[in-house]
Amino acid sequence: MDNRKLGVAIHGAGQVAYAHAASWKKNQNTKIVSVSSRSRESAQRLVDEFELDCAVHDSFADVLNDERVDIVNISGPNHVHAEQGIAAAESGRHLLIEKPMVMSMDENRALRDAVVRTGVKSVVSFVLRWNPLFENLKSLLASNVIGDPFYVEVDYWHGISPAYGGWDWAHTKATGGSAMLLGGCHAVDAMRWLADDEVVEVSALSNNWKGVYQYDANVVAIFRFQSGAIGKTSVLLDCEMPYSFNIDLIGTDGALRDNRIWSKKLLPAQTGWATAPTVTPDSGAVEHHPFDAEVNHLVDCIRNDQESHCNVADAYRTHEICLAIDCSIEEGGRTIKLPLD
Repeated sequence: MDNRKLGVAIHGAGQVAYAHAASWKKNQNTKIVSVSSRSRESAQRLVDEFELDCAVHDSFADVLNDERVDIVNISGPNHVHAEQGIAAAESGRHLLIEKPMVMSMDENRALRDAVVRTGVKSVVSFVLRWNPLFENLKSLLASNVIGDPFYVEVDYWHGISPAYGGWDWAHTKATGGSAMLLGGCHAVDAMRWLADDEVVEVSALSNNWKGVYQYDANVVAIFRFQSGAIGKTSVLLDCEMPYSFNIDLIGTDGALRDNRIWSKKLLPAQTGWATAPTVTPDSGAVEHHPFDAEVNHLVDCIRNDQESHCNVADAYRTHEICLAIDCSIEEGGRTIKLPLD
């Protein structure tokens, strides 16, 4: 194991990059050696905020030419993630890449193949996998407290308005992508992660009620899993309500609803829902997300030469589902079979 500090380059200096930087600074095995952005001024603001002693760039090529860089943290607008991820992988750099990592199946295949070909380690920022509620749910499911899950539902309801700092790129189809790619992918990934199952068909419907997005802002999709289980997800970007990330897992012997438990196996004398107090995904604020654990996980994978459960190869499947949902919407709700390959 190489005990030297790993050099980190943060590329993209928006809101989420500040949360990433805070987590990288806490890890004793890394050092931020570069911050870059389309705007040198925005990169400098991040450097000043964290009092970093590092290079500042406005060119991604300059980042890749810096021999001190071991890890590239890609956190710019959605439409540049794949191109930059491929370039970083081909230069031999490990990746932490924000979601969505791609905007199309061509990009999905190209990024997956680049990471496999070069052998770099990667984590795609489906950061809720490290949320304490998710950890509890995974443990309960592994203990079979609800029997065999036959229905899975996860929703991402987040009213993202023009007041959002990234609105200029987020609301357009060319740079934001779609409701599923912008935010709903978190729900799709949570569904896969908790069900431990793969989707084999999906159909979806949508609307654009407020008309402020260049794509349909509100989507509902239904699924069939490989096991025969069924599921549903929705993303509501037009909603006027507090952020809500709903999780329902229904099994043959019980149910898990967010942090509530119904299980006669676990609690044979229960007369009402049992509640497990924990930190839940009840905020869209990046400061609320467990980036410390995500960053530490990637560093451990690099140092121990292990693959992440949340690497590009795994995230390929989450993005494939999101793109299949978008395809179903474009075709009037037609059922799309997966995999798309």
